[in-house]
Amino acid sequence: SDTDNATTITYYHNMLANDAFTNFSTIMNDVSLSPGMGAYLNMLNSAKAPAGQIANENYPRELMQLFTIGLNELNPDGTLQLDGSGNPIPTYTEAQVQAFARAYTGWTYATSTGGSPTSFPNKTPNYFAPMAAVESEHDATAKILLNGTVLPPGQTAEEDLAGALSNIFNHPNVGPFVCTQLIQHLVKSNPSPAYVSRVAAVFANNGSGVRGDMQAVIRAILEDTEARAGDTN
Repeated sequence: SDTDNATTITYYHNMLANDAFTNFSTIMNDVSLSPGMGAYLNMLNSAKAPAGQIANENYPRELMQLFTIGLNELNPDGTLQLDGSGNPIPTYTEAQVQAFARAYTGWTYATSTGGSPTSFPNKTPNYFAPMAAVESEHDATAKILLNGTVLPPGQTAEEDLAGALSNIFNHPNVGPFVCTQLIQHLVKSNPSPAYVSRVAAVFANNGSGVRGDMQAVIRAILEDTEARAGDTN
């Protein structure tokens, strides 16, 4: 979708290629700090908001809705959880979106050497290095995230980013939500709940107690009995 600078796509593509078989938490971090993604979804140059206003919500909303947990609570097999009235249960509130938005403030282009600039925003684009933080533009107030997790006041931009991403990464929706997307892109568009459940279980634990091991997840997707149906070799 970039129309300004082809180097944005090059950096982003290489980053995804390098991270493909790492941990999903690594992918979340590197995508979040990508200057291309920052420019596209407005985390780049999102400063702490003046009193009575809110920080830019674009990236935190899309990170949850499209990339990690989706709009509604899921069962381990990817099917919807329902409340007592048979309605889907939202995964997050508007207040939580605003809290994540504040957690992601203070990031701008890195300097030409990959360091933090002294002013904000840095108006010299650098698409070859992760975004860098300017602490004076980070909202250091307390933030209440998913499941009641609180980021305490006084944290740096780096600490808030790490805490916010960890909070999302450990949400139980991530496994079934992400694994469903991967199965649909790599194998079939209509995986059974049992297929999703088997792969999501590997996302939760690769067999050695590690969550988010993408090499194990991709292997589980491609070697699953549903993916190999009809394989006679």
